[in-house]
Amino acid sequence: MTGAYVQPIAPVGASLAWSALVAVLPLLTMLVLLAVFRFRSHSAAAVAVAVAVVVATTVYGMPVGSALSAGVEGAVFGLFPIMWTVVNAVFVYRLTVESGHFDVLTRAFGRISPDPRILTIVIAFLFGALLEAVAGFGTPIVVSTVVLIGAGLPPVRAAAAALLANSVVTPLGVMGTPILTMSRVSEIPIDEIGPVVARQVCLLAVFVPLVLVAVIDGRRGVRQTWPIALAVGLAFGGAQFVCASYLTVGLSNIAAAAAGLAVLLAVLKVWQPRGESRELPGERIHDSRRRRVEAFAPYALIVLVFLISRFGPVASVLSAAKVSFAWPGVDVTTEDGRVPTAETFTFDLLSAPGTLVFVAAVLSTLVLRVAVSDAARCFVAAVVQLRWSFATVTAVLALAYVMNLSGQTGTIGSFLAGAGAAFALVSPVLGWLGVVVTGSNTASNAMFGSLQVAAAQQSGLDPTVLVAGNMTGGTTGTPIALQNLALVSSVKGLSGKDGLLMRRIWPLSIAGLVVLALLVWLQTTSVLSWMLP
Repeated sequence: MTGAYVQPIAPVGASLAWSALVAVLPLLTMLVLLAVFRFRSHSAAAVAVAVAVVVATTVYGMPVGSALSAGVEGAVFGLFPIMWTVVNAVFVYRLTVESGHFDVLTRAFGRISPDPRILTIVIAFLFGALLEAVAGFGTPIVVSTVVLIGAGLPPVRAAAAALLANSVVTPLGVMGTPILTMSRVSEIPIDEIGPVVARQVCLLAVFVPLVLVAVIDGRRGVRQTWPIALAVGLAFGGAQFVCASYLTVGLSNIAAAAAGLAVLLAVLKVWQPRGESRELPGERIHDSRRRRVEAFAPYALIVLVFLISRFGPVASVLSAAKVSFAWPGVDVTTEDGRVPTAETFTFDLLSAPGTLVFVAAVLSTLVLRVAVSDAARCFVAAVVQLRWSFATVTAVLALAYVMNLSGQTGTIGSFLAGAGAAFALVSPVLGWLGVVVTGSNTASNAMFGSLQVAAAQQSGLDPTVLVAGNMTGGTTGTPIALQNLALVSSVKGLSGKDGLLMRRIWPLSIAGLVVLALLVWLQTTSVLSWMLP
């Protein structure tokens, strides 16, 4: 199909620099409103969408109807499959809370070791990874902080540990939602992005338990616990790598948490670190074996449903329900005559991650013995809980689609490509910035995914490495994200401590970003290109 609207690259005086300066206005608007004027994410994104539409129609000459239709398409994609996945993941979490099994799960993890340093690894890192898989959006940070404070840890240290532990699980969290978003805006298949992300973020994951121990007990803690911390980190990162590379991205954090827990239990049977012991409140409550098995059942069901969905005949049946159609009102081509894939909208009705999680949730209601009426109430509660996330995600995806289809992203990418191969160093920085101001790896991917691809193509770099760099760079921004700091400051004992947490954590955030920037850059050269699939 020949598009009626052709994307211009330099519409302002045929100057790429001036055009890029205008094209970046929507992104700058959102960043300034978030960071300077402290707008809520959904409000800032909504204003940015309006700015993007104005730039698209007045500067780029895109028909008003096409610009508005592009925004609507992005918003609909934000609803399905993105928020459909998130809602059902939170639905599973709420089922465990409603049935009382969430407390059983917390006690089960807490009984693993009385050592507060090991407990921090278990709760913040392993349990937090499970929560990130089925809840995300700050839930693991708040829950881990509350549990660790309840175990007797100082509030600021507990919060710092929870924030740092959550970093390396966010790109693969909420059943792969961030990668699903990045795949859509970058037009790179999930199966290509996942393995590259695994070859970046999993290296950091290996060292996170050591960092957590250092936060809780300094050098002494690292000296006394490094064998078990390193073993857990290796198992966790290895499982993330294998699952994201060869199985399915959505299960990566569940597999990593299971592997890390298995190794931790094995090591504790033959070796115990020296140090103080603390009793977790509720430790004396006895949970039957059946209750403990039921508490882990929802996660096992999610894994089982995903694995069955990948089985040949089942996969064929599920994919048959896929519906694709040209999005009305969007008729666009690039300057080189290519038709953007965003012109076609696809509903993966049965094979979508959200649908698979919903099936696991329904099965979980049977295992957890939750009444239909209570399950329905949990689903509604999940929707209500995520109401502002709905607004934010749909607005950010609308912004991404307007900028991408009008050509604004292509202009910015072409300008940044002037940095040449050095742009690989900047790639993770964009992801870091996006997460710091939005608090979401998903939102950061929607904002910068297409820009990364455009700059990579113009610079002669591998786009997959750079979009993965955007995601892994975002992990280092997670601990100091404004939204996450605000969340933990709402926990008892942490009111007004967000500034203190920022001061304590930002050096680690910057250090991690520098390491990742160098890693991504070296992966685009012959030095570390062998790491790529």
